[in-house]
Amino acid sequence: MKSALTLMALASAALPAATLAQTSVTIAETAPVVTLNITETVEAAPDIATVGTGVQTRAPTAQQAMRDNATKMESLVAALARAGIAKKDIQTSGINLSAQYDYNNREGEPAGPRFLGYEASNQVMVKLRDIKRVGTLLDAMVAAGATNISGPSFAIDNPAPMLVQARGAALKSAKTQADYYAQAAGYRSARLLSIAESNSGGMPPMPMVQSRFKAEAAADTPVEPGQVGSSVTLTVQYALER
Repeated sequence: MKSALTLMALASAALPAATLAQTSVTIAETAPVVTLNITETVEAAPDIATVGTGVQTRAPTAQQAMRDNATKMESLVAALARAGIAKKDIQTSGINLSAQYDYNNREGEPAGPRFLGYEASNQVMVKLRDIKRVGTLLDAMVAAGATNISGPSFAIDNPAPMLVQARGAALKSAKTQADYYAQAAGYRSARLLSIAESNSGGMPPMPMVQSRFKAEAAADTPVEPGQVGSSVTLTVQYALER
């Protein structure tokens, strides 16, 4: 870390303006600098869960596949509404339509892929605000026609208070370490120069796991929310002074 002192040398007022000159003098930081990367995490029980769900349908024509899919998706969304899920907590995440082929050539059949029909899918992300009902709601989705479910992903809806705690703990830890280095190296104190922060707000990535269910899936699917963490990472620099 360097601090700069700029000195402006002005020529005599009798000289024309064109002869004015600027001189820069840089004074290097003489004290050694310690750079610390400190991460602190505060954990708590999650209060929201995010689940991906949707339906897939197959039909001989693209139009029929999409029509059948829309009918089943309307039933699924209606079931979510009956379960108390607000409309703002349901968001479409993907709609797909693709032709399906069988590439296994059977004896007596023409060579080449065999057209099977069209497959349509509609996926939504659902935010569940009652953690205790997650298992029950998953079963309700399946009963309403959901053909796939991914998640749940647990999180804290408002991680700000947890980040404040993690930030304070990280700064305290940084100061403790800087003081240790100063004393161990024969210096009197550590002077703070800079702080940079990055954080994660208590929402882990959505698990890339997808399960397919049949309509007769067992009720009361067990779900264990555990705890989630909100983390703050500080990059802190201290100058060691005698």
